[in-house]
Amino acid sequence: MQLRSYRELTVWQRAMGVVEELYALSSTFPDSERFSLTQQMRRTAVSIPSNIAEGNARRSTKDYARFVSIAIGSLAELETQVEIAARIGYLNNAHASNLLSELDEIGRMLRAIETKLRGYVRDVSAADAPLVTRPSSLAPRP
Repeated sequence: MQLRSYRELTVWQRAMGVVEELYALSSTFPDSERFSLTQQMRRTAVSIPSNIAEGNARRSTKDYARFVSIAIGSLAELETQVEIAARIGYLNNAHASNLLSELDEIGRMLRAIETKLRGYVRDVSAADAPLVTRPSSLAPRP
């Protein structure tokens, strides 16, 4: 199955769900955090699906893998920020645990995509080979 859009990627859809959830949860943070932790967490959360989309839209597999790697870094940053928010009492343990669990699963999916993309780059032995078709394993589940 060939993907026509990043919107078809399950990992992108789940990352968008995290953005929505994080916006709702962070709206309860104190006003004093509006331009600090709240804004940083929102930016970081938005960065994850944004980098998935940008990488997917690139014309080379190498670029796609690089943007997936950036998304993985943003995910680790957001995990840390969720932990901070929980430790200082802005998120209750249940919300933090749910977010961290979802982020863990998204991280696994991103690492699997990155591994497959980097393997594909090595297999064709051209780092900037055009990505004509994506491996079927990167297709969303029905």
